[in-house]
Amino acid sequence: MQVSLLSILIPVYNEVECLLLLHERLSEVIRQLDCRVEILFVNDGSTDDSLDIIRELQHSDGRISCLDLSRNFGKEIAMRAGIDYIKGEILTIMDADLQHPPELIPVMLEEIKNGYDDVYACRRTVKGESFLKRTTSRVYYRFLKFVSMIDIQENTGDFRMFSHRAICALRELKENELNMKYLFSHIGFRKKPVYFEQDERVAGKTKWNYLKLLNLAVKGITSSSTMPLRFISLTGGVISLVSFLFLIFVLLKAIIYGDPVTGYPSLMSVLLFLGGLILLALGIIGEYLGIIFNETKKRPVYFVKNYESCIRTET
Repeated sequence: MQVSLLSILIPVYNEVECLLLLHERLSEVIRQLDCRVEILFVNDGSTDDSLDIIRELQHSDGRISCLDLSRNFGKEIAMRAGIDYIKGEILTIMDADLQHPPELIPVMLEEIKNGYDDVYACRRTVKGESFLKRTTSRVYYRFLKFVSMIDIQENTGDFRMFSHRAICALRELKENELNMKYLFSHIGFRKKPVYFEQDERVAGKTKWNYLKLLNLAVKGITSSSTMPLRFISLTGGVISLVSFLFLIFVLLKAIIYGDPVTGYPSLMSVLLFLGGLILLALGIIGEYLGIIFNETKKRPVYFVKNYESCIRTET
């Protein structure tokens, strides 16, 4: 398989300390490739000098394109925007902080040439990651795999390479509530892992805290499965059945044995339990209503302030 143009998509949000080193390492890797390369930086509303650095790099490197979004929309939407704008027939997505080693790109490209559509980088270890984060991440992705009924790859981030037909499939997905890791698995096609040791960030601080990760996890589950709603229905049915049987037991006990109906503590415990369960159910339903609310507005998921492509179209 001959590749004419490879696009490397890099979302950027306040990565001024990483960009020059990233470009240096990418340039070394690109020299090994036997195809043209487009490097598309998606500036996701950076508030530091990241955009200025990207524009300086554009002057010295004719392979760089820049997509400047109107504000910070988040990494998931920045990736979606980049997928819409890349020109290549093959796509690589990677982070700007060099936790994703560019040196893996030639290996991934060979697997694409061998007929795979989605070559994903699978982490063996992650330097600097806490035990709590590793454990919660593993539990989350296993739970997501269970509720979505789709094989979600574990220990895998956004560092992937896609074939042309996989790119076309991703562009067909038009929902506003995006969880790209789920969508990467949702499209199917032939997948192949390549393994690497993930390093720490070369500079700067991670943009992900536990609150943002929790928000992403909730969106990932509610946008990929209706199983939580089914769980509410099943739980409600079981509790109703148990409550009905208990009511019959209490009435028969009072009629046959003349026992008074007592038990204020147990009554309060049941009321508090059911009240908490109802609030939980309303919360889950509210998450789905929020998704419906956002989807029915049909708003664009991002706006572009400026786009400068290194690929010149002939007229």
